[in-house]
Amino acid sequence: MSARSSACLLWAIALVAMTGTAYGRARDGACAQIMRACKAAGFEQGAAKSGNGLKVDCLDPIMNGTPQPRHASRPLPHVDAGLAAACRTQGLENQAPITERAPVIVPPSRPAPPGSPNIVFVLTDDLSMNLLQFMPHVQRMQKEGMTFANYFVTDSLCCPSRTSIFTGRFPHDSGVFKNTGEDGGYAGFINHGNEGLTFAVALASGGYKTAMLGKYLNGYEPPKHPVGAGWGYWAVGGSTGYAQFNYNLSEDGKVVRYGYDPADYLTDIVSEHGVKFIQREAGKPFFIEIATYAPHAPYIPAPRDADAFPGLRAPRGPAFDAMPERDTPPWLARMAPLSDDDKAKIDRAFRMRAQSVLSVDKMIGDLQAALARTGQDRNTYFVFSSDNGYHMGEYRLMPGKMTAFDTDIHVPLIITGPGVPAGRVVNEIVENIDLCSTFSELAGAAPPRTVDGHSLVPLLHGQPVTEWRSAALIEHHGPHEDPNDPDAPEPRSGNPPSYEAIRMPDAVYVEYDDGTKEYHDLATDPDELHNSYASLPPARKASLRQAVEAMRDCHDAARCWAASSPMRTASGVK
Repeated sequence: MSARSSACLLWAIALVAMTGTAYGRARDGACAQIMRACKAAGFEQGAAKSGNGLKVDCLDPIMNGTPQPRHASRPLPHVDAGLAAACRTQGLENQAPITERAPVIVPPSRPAPPGSPNIVFVLTDDLSMNLLQFMPHVQRMQKEGMTFANYFVTDSLCCPSRTSIFTGRFPHDSGVFKNTGEDGGYAGFINHGNEGLTFAVALASGGYKTAMLGKYLNGYEPPKHPVGAGWGYWAVGGSTGYAQFNYNLSEDGKVVRYGYDPADYLTDIVSEHGVKFIQREAGKPFFIEIATYAPHAPYIPAPRDADAFPGLRAPRGPAFDAMPERDTPPWLARMAPLSDDDKAKIDRAFRMRAQSVLSVDKMIGDLQAALARTGQDRNTYFVFSSDNGYHMGEYRLMPGKMTAFDTDIHVPLIITGPGVPAGRVVNEIVENIDLCSTFSELAGAAPPRTVDGHSLVPLLHGQPVTEWRSAALIEHHGPHEDPNDPDAPEPRSGNPPSYEAIRMPDAVYVEYDDGTKEYHDLATDPDELHNSYASLPPARKASLRQAVEAMRDCHDAARCWAASSPMRTASGVK
């Protein structure tokens, strides 16, 4: 195995240590033994500044076979080389191979229409709604542009959500339901033929200069994977990017190594790439996606922000440490109340997440300033969002995602730009499958023929809309048991079985594979604590079942639009 391959596993190991995750079947294996040895030797999560950081000062040197950093304050524990080799081998067991891919043909570029706007898309990782309060530039975007108050993701998990964004397809059409394995991650994205069906290909063929910066898809690694189809400029990281330091970027196919200097902080680096791209391409229509690793665990803030928000605690809303009171699904019913130690961990993690989004907010300001300097600010749509939300203590769950609760599926979508009304809040239900068609229409390009979503341009420009979608589909395959997934759930963080759900304006309905049904009337139960499915009339139950089936079985934009707009069907679900 190469050092680069072991680096991929190294991050999975480090994430376990940093978040307290027990890795299922691997918890008693070689990787867990190495982590225990580091902890026994006095290395601790979040202690890198004092020279005894668990990842930086112990796990990295052991797994890479390199000396400790000069600032390390404790000696490495003795770990047999065979144990490290066994851990690296263990980490590759669940990696799906990429089949021999057919070349993606990007149609010849035609000139973009005169006056075509630019688009800058900032996609954060695991950013929840309660972090917007720490982002003044985003709050300014809300005042200057449009906030979509009911924007939902097709799955509260990285790769399914990002694939839906890129392609405009539901997971049941993209084939990407997880972050690893045959139906997940970068390999699943490629093997299911999604690479040629993205808005990047559509915009590139429409004459746009395109740039992909930051995080792409789980499983993509700079040393061994090529630049994605449709992207003219590429500065993309792999699994080591979550730590924000000591990572590789593929910069137009050339692997560039970054270290531990404060100037190497990853969010700042991708921001610099974005500013340079704006300056270089000014006057030509361009699209940039800047996908940050922040605020994903291990929630590493920029060094300049490490002392921000002293004493900050996670929000204690009605759902915090609360057990849903009636007919709780079995996967959730077994959760114990949060201990004082649990709450302290949650508070510490929330504070670090708030600190880490400060660099994202600064990046937004730097990008906006670059647009203004080049005279492109009035001809640029600026889009801010997240791939999924994040719960922290709600429903007695430790930090995580993947549930159908609004904490996980409801994320921000805020857009400024030409023709966008200032300070407007849109209440129509929109979903991440809509972004592909929206970006394509804004650029004057034809969207991929395979999209399931619907363009948001009419809403974005304040046009009257007489009919709109009345439900968003959420699809999830679980439980997740791959110990090498950076999103592998820690114990008690929520790891539900497979489900299909629909989120309506006033309710959410969930069907689990084990036969459990869940229904929350958001008018009377806004915190989703009372499962009232059993009390629904039979006709209502039947209509919900029909709506889920119609959306789950749709396979193109027209059918999916009809299925998600029950006011125009016999189902009567509203």
